[in-house]
Amino acid sequence: MRLTKPRIAPLSDAELSPEQAEALEAFRPGPVLNIFRTLVRAPKALTRFNTWGGYILSRRNDLPAREREIVILRTGFLCKSGYEWTQHTRIGLQAGLSEDEIGRIKQGAAAGWSPADEALIRAADELHADQFIGDATWTALGEHFSEKQRMDVVFTAAQYTQVSMFLNTFGVQLDEGQTLDPDLKGF
Repeated sequence: MRLTKPRIAPLSDAELSPEQAEALEAFRPGPVLNIFRTLVRAPKALTRFNTWGGYILSRRNDLPAREREIVILRTGFLCKSGYEWTQHTRIGLQAGLSEDEIGRIKQGAAAGWSPADEALIRAADELHADQFIGDATWTALGEHFSEKQRMDVVFTAAQYTQVSMFLNTFGVQLDEGQTLDPDLKGF
């Protein structure tokens, strides 16, 4: 985690304005995560953010869930976002990634991946470094993924770069019961 305390504190239910409470209804029932309790300070932005984020995490995104989580986790790790990594480690496991694969995502494309998974990791790396996927990686993606799926790779990496920026800059802290990955301590 880059910050040990929030710059922008998450709001408790008692602190919510009616507009903020309405914006959080999309996340209920159940506990509302710190990311949303922080972003609700700008309720109109949270509502719009949730619409796009809903696309990225839905079946409308043509990337299979496992492959989508590879892109999200690699992007979150590259952005040094402890909160993002922690949340999506759990989601990645639910989507079919193994503990070993999640650990290897931190190592990058040279960590013994299938050609399709390697292309996803290289795409995330290139988007992070240069905001562009080079020809060789684009061609490699095309051997395994449709045009729409390749678009969704870019959309997914872009969304989670933005999310990581929010989390890191606002100092969103882990939710109760979560533990920070040791490789993301001190960032």
